[in-house]
Amino acid sequence: MALLPLKIEAACLGRRGRRWIGPVDLELAGVGTTVVIGPNGSGKTSLLRMMHGLDRLREGTLRWSCPLDEARSKQAFVFQSPIMLRRSALENLVYPLRLSGLSRKDARGEAKLWLDRVGLFRAANRDALRLSGGERQKLALARALIRRPEVLFLDEPCAALDGRATREIEAILKEASVAGTRLVMSTHDMGQARRLADEVIFVLGGRVHEYTPADRFFDAPATTKAEAFLSGDIVE
Repeated sequence: MALLPLKIEAACLGRRGRRWIGPVDLELAGVGTTVVIGPNGSGKTSLLRMMHGLDRLREGTLRWSCPLDEARSKQAFVFQSPIMLRRSALENLVYPLRLSGLSRKDARGEAKLWLDRVGLFRAANRDALRLSGGERQKLALARALIRRPEVLFLDEPCAALDGRATREIEAILKEASVAGTRLVMSTHDMGQARRLADEVIFVLGGRVHEYTPADRFFDAPATTKAEAFLSGDIVE
């Protein structure tokens, strides 16, 4: 059964009487890349965590088009600061494949192919904790994509990277999108949003203010808040 569409209705996150985000009503479907943008503290990360199921809803509903256990196995999440296992780059990729039941021989073969795809083949035997920031992010992407998720969430994957590393990460993401993985990512980089987005979710104050095709959003935003944000003004 297909994973999408994802239907979110009146969904809220919060704790101890404080609302972090919501209520949110949206439907995620189709193919391509959705980019979540907004000022710092607007709720971008909380929205991604809500969609992926990392945080439990306080109110509302979130429904995938298949049972929850199946939905969890068909998606992945890449954090802004990826967590590396205390083992080699190769073994960081072997591990999730072994968990899925692949033999060690087949898992190592698949892991080597993915290291080559993301430009880390020569780093196969290096301690993952000693890789550079860009290398760790590429390894985290490979570890997420190696199980071929239908949907991949990414929380500002290039926030701490230089131009070269950002370009390499974007190339991997474009390749994944073309291959059929639905991408949902947050970014503070408007250049990156313009390069990658097929549609945009604009978040402010924990609410979704716009959810629209990217060209329409960047050419003619529907709200004054979004227009001010794109102009570089401070919005609250």
